[in-house]
Amino acid sequence: MRSDWAELPVGARDAVLERTGPVAEVQDVPHGITCSFAAVLSTAAVRVFVKGVPVGDERGRAAQAWEVAVNPLVLQAGPRLLWQLEAEGWDLLGFEWVNGRHADLSPGSLHLPLVAAALGAAQGVVAPAEVPQFVDRDLAEFVTAEERELLLGDALLHTDTNPHNLLVDAGRAWLVDWAMPARGPAWVDVAEAAVRLLEAGCRTDEALAWAAGFESWRSADRAAVEVFVGATCRAWAARVGTRGARPSNARFEALLTAG
Repeated sequence: MRSDWAELPVGARDAVLERTGPVAEVQDVPHGITCSFAAVLSTAAVRVFVKGVPVGDERGRAAQAWEVAVNPLVLQAGPRLLWQLEAEGWDLLGFEWVNGRHADLSPGSLHLPLVAAALGAAQGVVAPAEVPQFVDRDLAEFVTAEERELLLGDALLHTDTNPHNLLVDAGRAWLVDWAMPARGPAWVDVAEAAVRLLEAGCRTDEALAWAAGFESWRSADRAAVEVFVGATCRAWAARVGTRGARPSNARFEALLTAG
């Protein structure tokens, strides 16, 4: 359940105001699956993006803890964390405000190279050891022990490159909301982003040409990509049923079209 600024406890709002100064305007942000509150707070001098969860929300707090942990590693791709606080039952994070709009991933969009640049800036980041392996977190039930080995890696993955997490403005893009990081092959984020291009109407050849701009995708082990696609399709079918999974699974299977 989402809360707006006025619904936060007075003590939590006061704690935020100690860091921001007086707030002149509040713009609620409805997107985001891991937080219970998100808004842009405007002061006389700056704007700050604030998100948070009740302290009793274990999953939400874990997601925010991951954002705090990886933020110093991804500043070339995303906004800086300014502060974290806990007050009157809320865990709250304040980030630099990004003046952007959700990326347009449709065919021919001028946002596509900007998104590639933002994702590329994160491709070489090595994940801390405590970050879970992507395959163990998301696909453990759908791979064999041998297949699991093909999906192990040390790159820091975002794992949720949907347009709501891709903000574009002033000739650049930002990759925001690092609440679900994982370790794995760097090409996994490229593959999942390419699927988003397909969702936005790009042809398979267009999406794969975009993915080919990443060295990680060009050098990816074909067998590993096949395991990734197969396991992802099985996982999605288990979640929503075979019929419901068909459209999404067809897009993932399109990743195997490249020769």
